[in-house]
Amino acid sequence: MIYDRPYMRSDNNRRDLSPLGWILAITIGAFVVQNIMEVWFNKGPFVTRYFALSLPGMQSGYVWTLLTYSLLHGSPLHILVNLLGLYFIGREIQPILGPRRFVWFYLGAILLGGASFMLVAASVGIPAPVVGCSAAVFAVLTVFALFFPEKPITFLLFFLIPVTVKPRYLLLAAVAISAFGLLFMEIPGRVAVAHSSHLGGMLAGWIYVRFFHQRTAQFGTNTMSIELPAWLKKKKKTATRPASYTVNITSPADLKAEVDRILDKINSKGFGALTDEERRILDSARDILNKR
Repeated sequence: MIYDRPYMRSDNNRRDLSPLGWILAITIGAFVVQNIMEVWFNKGPFVTRYFALSLPGMQSGYVWTLLTYSLLHGSPLHILVNLLGLYFIGREIQPILGPRRFVWFYLGAILLGGASFMLVAASVGIPAPVVGCSAAVFAVLTVFALFFPEKPITFLLFFLIPVTVKPRYLLLAAVAISAFGLLFMEIPGRVAVAHSSHLGGMLAGWIYVRFFHQRTAQFGTNTMSIELPAWLKKKKKTATRPASYTVNITSPADLKAEVDRILDKINSKGFGALTDEERRILDSARDILNKR
């Protein structure tokens, strides 16, 4: 039924808090508790030891810190930047992934980001802990950039300067900055920023799009090839534009049949594979449903 699809539901009557809303609320609540413990009860070392992700903590068996580190933040500015990025980008991809898949994707990004940091920390002996949900923020940025590489987005640089950029360039810049920071700052111990966690989050976003959302990997074969995203490949001069068409949806039966075909296409190829005409048909169908 098209009513069960998250992108076909109307937001006008939605009263329940979405998974993204719950994640934001829980993260804010954890930050409040963290500061109460640190300021009022002088339990900062306790919170860091048992809930932040660190090499000594993992050596002590605190495996839960691979998730709980994302609930802690180093400062109000730290959590503000993370949650703003998570909200504005996450609300764009959550309807595409669906509520349940979005939660699993978020947790997977946190885990892979934490595992990436631990791999570097164990290799070079970094004892300092890491906190924050930056890995998930970079993961949702990666998914958004892979879905909508050419869609311009505007953000406030330093909260003052409006900057408009295409998501693919923003993602490439994030990869370059994080890789530079890992090699020349984090590994040498020159700055306390977990660039490895950022790279792990971006890797989680790419893995999700490449192997889970589009389901293009051949797991049943002996060999498996990993390809770059389509917008990173060199374009062929002989490439032809996909044929565009207009569908007659004057009758309810024709509309239902066309919507079913589009939903099947989303399930098999992802929302980003839809043409402008197919997206228009979905919007029209949703408007019809809202009027009933």
